[in-house]
Amino acid sequence: MSRLLAELSGPALAATLTEDSVIVIPTGSIEHHGPHLPLVTDLLMAEQVSFAAVDAAVAAGVDAWLLPSLAYMKSDEHHWAPGTMWLRYDTVMETLIDIGRSIAATPAKKVVFLNAHGGNIAILQVAIRELRRQFGLQTFVAGFPIEAGDGETGPDELGFGIHAGFGETSLILHLRPDLVDLELGVRSVPEHLASFEHVGFANKPVVFGWTSDDFGTDGTVGDPTGANAAHGKVIFDASVALMTESLVEIARFRP
Repeated sequence: MSRLLAELSGPALAATLTEDSVIVIPTGSIEHHGPHLPLVTDLLMAEQVSFAAVDAAVAAGVDAWLLPSLAYMKSDEHHWAPGTMWLRYDTVMETLIDIGRSIAATPAKKVVFLNAHGGNIAILQVAIRELRRQFGLQTFVAGFPIEAGDGETGPDELGFGIHAGFGETSLILHLRPDLVDLELGVRSVPEHLASFEHVGFANKPVVFGWTSDDFGTDGTVGDPTGANAAHGKVIFDASVALMTESLVEIARFRP
């Protein structure tokens, strides 16, 4: 049975969904990923992990369903690069609230945004509280971390492999090798920031506002050199397992 919710008719949806149903919405982006990766990188990762995780969760007894993905999201950190398609904060927020209002008109009460773009995280976290407060939905943001290369499994990215680096490039080499031009990938790590103990990206206590052209690179923040499909498969399998386990927990979660 297809788990694509939009393939059902309206009456079939109303008769099929229950309060225990879990609706999954993949969220990604269409944005610059250096010269070696496609614009669709984040959306591709979100969709492929979501499809596989929903199938596995259904096999584990979860009544999980997929809605069509959200592709155009909060990507203004790459606003400077041709090909980046981004929406303003208020456009994204209003869209998320309207989607939540529509889901609230169905029998389902659980909504999971399965996200693969870091720029979406903050706005999704605000949105799920709005959807909880306004419509009584049980709302979740789920994601699968892609670790920076540590010098053993890949080049040492000094913790800065956050965008188009070793991990993401390896994952796309596994999913869609035809879309990768590894010869164009170069190391673009802001090494001068590694000496800061407290100020950095999300793993530091002090974060800073940035755009991807701040670091004097081609928009890559990481080191794609040495990326390979075998490591990408390891990332994919681990991500699917993590998201499957997460959906199983979400299904039985009660605040």
